[in-house]
Amino acid sequence: MEIRVLKYFLAVAREGSITGAANSLHLTQPTLTRQLQELEKELRQKLLIRGKHKVTLTLEGMILRKRAEEIVDMVEKTKAEFFAISGTTGGNVYIGGGESDSIKYVAEIIKEIRSDHPDVKFHIYSGNAEDVTEKVDKGLLDFGILIQPVDVSKYDHITLPEKDVWGVIMRKDSPLAKKKHVELSDLQNIPLLNSRQAIKKTFSKNEFIEWFQGNFDKLNTAVTFNLVYNAAVMVKAGIGYAVTLDKLVDTSEESELCFRPLKPKLESGLDIVWKKHRVFSPAAKLFLDKALEKFAPDTPADASGRLGCGRLPEVHLRNNAAGPDHRHENLPAGRDMALYRAFSESKKAYRQKNRQGTAGSGLPLSENKPEKDPGL
Repeated sequence: MEIRVLKYFLAVAREGSITGAANSLHLTQPTLTRQLQELEKELRQKLLIRGKHKVTLTLEGMILRKRAEEIVDMVEKTKAEFFAISGTTGGNVYIGGGESDSIKYVAEIIKEIRSDHPDVKFHIYSGNAEDVTEKVDKGLLDFGILIQPVDVSKYDHITLPEKDVWGVIMRKDSPLAKKKHVELSDLQNIPLLNSRQAIKKTFSKNEFIEWFQGNFDKLNTAVTFNLVYNAAVMVKAGIGYAVTLDKLVDTSEESELCFRPLKPKLESGLDIVWKKHRVFSPAAKLFLDKALEKFAPDTPADASGRLGCGRLPEVHLRNNAAGPDHRHENLPAGRDMALYRAFSESKKAYRQKNRQGTAGSGLPLSENKPEKDPGL
């Protein structure tokens, strides 16, 4: 199975016709048809249903489309990482996450990196925890940004400093809008829209479910959702009340909606997660270093291997803003940020000493063996 043929198949799935796909790929229709037939023969499955005016995917074709998209994405991501290592480009960072006001902390890191390294590009994928962790596990995302409650036991992670507040989005003309807070008793006889991630019972501890004091299953859940924008539209339509995080929906004076926090107060934190022992591209490693410096500067070296991201060769990231190239040295696994600075200083001293040679010592250069490079 060739990557090229998978791209052909995806083009047919996208265009909905062999003719349209052939035109977009600059191939003749017979050539494309033959490639697709060979793919079906290789997989021993019928992938396409050929109609008079369009082509649709069989169930097997839908499965292949999902897998082919992942394979092609991984190939392109791998190529980009190796191009970045060569120093010819700034590199790419792939981040996925849910909706949260705390994403502003990630935005600050991105802005800082882009200011120093304009060639570094960030690719943001929006989805709930299940979608994001699937892509992190498959290596399609470098980092996931997960809203608690979520199980992060199989990942290395950093918890961001601020927490989001849970409450209820409602129409301003609803009876509950007159209250400053929403209590459990207020929610027991009204239609609710609930986050699918928040109501999952697969976690050993789910503060969201616990807030309802064992009464959650008795609530009138009319709709579940994974991202809040569509839920807000349904609230506007009068379907019910959406239990969600603050600052995700427009509740300004011009809006039809308002937000009321839960009482007692319920909050959720945000975690940046990544696969344990992952070897990052230089650009992704730069993002991780910035995140650790901002949010976990005192992380112990043995704390769940949080810095165990593998080691990469020294690379140059283009720094147009600062003038000359900025050298970004990747730290051996297991060092914290304090050691990072000591490591850099020892490297600098080592190079300076060996450049000086044995001037004035009278020894031949063959006898002037450099000391072992510290930290290497």
